[in-house]
Amino acid sequence: MFSKKGLLTVAMLLALSLVLIACGGGTSDGGGDEGGDGGDEGGGGEEQFLQILTGGTEGTYYPLGGTFAQVINDNLDNVEANATSTGASVENMNAISGGDGEIAFTQTDIASYAAEGEVMFEEANEDFGAIGTLYPETIQIVTTMDSGIETVEDLEGKTVSVGAPGSGTNANADNILDVHGLNIDEDIEARDLDFGDSTTGIQDGTIDAAFITSGTPTGAVESLAASVDVNIVSISAEKAQELMDEFSYYSEDEVPDGTYGLEEAVPTVAVQAMLVAHSDLSEDMVYEMTKAIFENTDQISHDKGEEIDAESALEGVGVDLHPGAQKYFDEEGISEE
Repeated sequence: MFSKKGLLTVAMLLALSLVLIACGGGTSDGGGDEGGDGGDEGGGGEEQFLQILTGGTEGTYYPLGGTFAQVINDNLDNVEANATSTGASVENMNAISGGDGEIAFTQTDIASYAAEGEVMFEEANEDFGAIGTLYPETIQIVTTMDSGIETVEDLEGKTVSVGAPGSGTNANADNILDVHGLNIDEDIEARDLDFGDSTTGIQDGTIDAAFITSGTPTGAVESLAASVDVNIVSISAEKAQELMDEFSYYSEDEVPDGTYGLEEAVPTVAVQAMLVAHSDLSEDMVYEMTKAIFENTDQISHDKGEEIDAESALEGVGVDLHPGAQKYFDEEGISEE
């Protein structure tokens, strides 16, 4: 048995031991935790999430965006990119302006309208920069061989689908008619139809022709070509140059022979599908993303991957590049012509 004095001594020694253990343990554990955190930061910091705004699930933007997300995830550390289905170009530019996404697909003309606050945009959007263009969104003036429409001027007095008001197709139709001396409100009977309704209207004779802005071949036009002989109205090199001189986002293009049963390639113009990045993304981040996409096109598991090339990525871009993308193209010696 311990005396009261002995018990007091033992209690004091036990208390002192607990204090020393606590202090020593705190130093050891604390140093280990701090070292672990520091190691994580040294490895690249916190993971950053990137939302890629695309288009409808049945279109091109969404599946292509999914492959871009995979390329980014495979080649950048501490980044998780995901593709999100959206209403495409106009919606994407509004979402970028509202801070609801980091990367977006859009057409070059829509990006230019957004930057300037024109056509379908009430205010200028300064919250983005271009990463680069990807592939042509070809402007196809679709009719039938039996329509008698051979030139853009032949559209005068005809019933023509020009796309929904405020759409990119509508703006394209307005530009092209204008350089050919026609007014969209006065010289044609304009109809505001989507692609499917446009080709159905051509087939049943309720409209004579339709403007369709889309990568070729376009499913709706292929369906039309299965039942009637399709004609694509050409745009001459002279008129294409007029368009390009006035609107930097246009470029020359063609509908290849064999498409829709065409015996010869048809010259036309195109806007480009492009990627843009929110201006809040760092220069280094966008540089690495741009590099990853354009130097790993073999990893893009989509047919359009064959058309994506750094050498052509500044054609028709029409807006300022994000500083990170600019750094990449400067390093590669690629510039707008």
